Amino acid sequence: MSIMAVIHTAEKLLPSGLHPALHKLASALSRKDETARAQRMALIAFAIRVVSAAIAFGSQIIQARLMGEFEYGIFVFVWVLVVLFGNLSCLGFHTAVIRFLPQYDARDERDEIRGLTMTARIFSISSASALALIGFAVLHVFGEAIEAYYMIPLFLGLLALPMIALGDVLDGTARANSWPVAALSPTYIVRPLLILGFMLAAVALGAPRTATTAMQAALAATYVTSLGQFLTIDRRLQERYVAGPRKIDFLAWFKVAIPIFLIDGFGFLLTNSDVVVVGLYLEPDQVAIYFAAAKTMALVQFVFFAVKAAAAPRFSAMMAADDLRPLAVFAGTTVRWSFWPSLAVGTCVLLTGNLLLSLFGDAFTAGYWLMAILFAGSLSKAMVGPGEVLLTMAGKQQLCVSVYVVALAGNIGLNITLIPLYGLTGAAIATATAMMVEAILLHLAVRSSLGIVLFAFADPLAILNKTRAS
Repeated sequence: MSIMAVIHTAEKLLPSGLHPALHKLASALSRKDETARAQRMALIAFAIRVVSAAIAFGSQIIQARLMGEFEYGIFVFVWVLVVLFGNLSCLGFHTAVIRFLPQYDARDERDEIRGLTMTARIFSISSASALALIGFAVLHVFGEAIEAYYMIPLFLGLLALPMIALGDVLDGTARANSWPVAALSPTYIVRPLLILGFMLAAVALGAPRTATTAMQAALAATYVTSLGQFLTIDRRLQERYVAGPRKIDFLAWFKVAIPIFLIDGFGFLLTNSDVVVVGLYLEPDQVAIYFAAAKTMALVQFVFFAVKAAAAPRFSAMMAADDLRPLAVFAGTTVRWSFWPSLAVGTCVLLTGNLLLSLFGDAFTAGYWLMAILFAGSLSKAMVGPGEVLLTMAGKQQLCVSVYVVALAGNIGLNITLIPLYGLTGAAIATATAMMVEAILLHLAVRSSLGIVLFAFADPLAILNKTRAS
């Protein structure tokens, strides 16, 4: 039972004169509990991301060694598309759960929670299945225009879309309940290990070392992981909220989910569009080199992801307060959580960059300078922390969408312009520049709409304190 639920029960038993004191006590206890919970989630999420980064890095090295640059490039290009469209097919419901569930829980509205979690799953699976059918039709009609070596991997990838979507919704549900292990470990630890294990087993049994074999392994791993996560999360939900009626407010959820979908969609496209555009312009072996450099430098981003995972539920819960200063203080803390560890991790990765890339194969060391360029972009994002999460939880979805539209348009435009001229270096410059633009726009958006200064070296209360003093 939540703190607020206990207070509501106490109100019925105690004289009305004590109710104001009860609410003050509830607020104090709630803030303390939320701070401790956010810190705990951040530490657990960080630990999981450290482990998952090591697993992902090691598995990518083994797969690159097994398949060689060309087949590995095919696999990573298709797999990026699968994860991208699987996430987009949720249409924002995987994040809408994080927005609504903590608020429902604080008000002890169990019927709404049961309706929300069920609706999010069914809607996301249905949407992903419809998208997969559209994809099959596209392959059938335009198959001759697609390189033959991409066809079977793409077909297998489409089959995985419903389970990718289900996994993302379950991730959001677990994060909304402050279950970081149940939220992150299936996608970031279990699935990569299963993909690698199934791939190695297939090769040991005589399967060819190709992208098709790798996609078959990824398909099997995705179904095993998502179904296992579903059973785990569903059991925990039943234990926490007990079986009962469901209240469905689909239109209210959908109205919030769509702007979130645009924000997450543009953000996810911004993160992965470079690999997609490289795959459209260059041969698979070049995709492999770029992907290896980007994923090696992505070791920095797991810090940022861990902070986002911890901050979102807390931002949502703190929005109801009249005074934004506690929110500003916490937001400033998340920026520091993002920046300093990112700087430390990124510096270590750059110092060992050539060695790390050589593990993929001798040809991959050509991507070292790409890592340095991408690091500049990642660090600029870390300087403003999870600004997009703060805007989303504050109901400023439209403003956040505008930020991402500008950043994504710049990213794609720069990639299309620079890749034909400078190849992989052009792709890295385009991506880093887009990250910097995104960071600047998020800083300005949060500052203008909420009065909170999000910057690693600034006081988040600078504007709010000045406004209050005046």
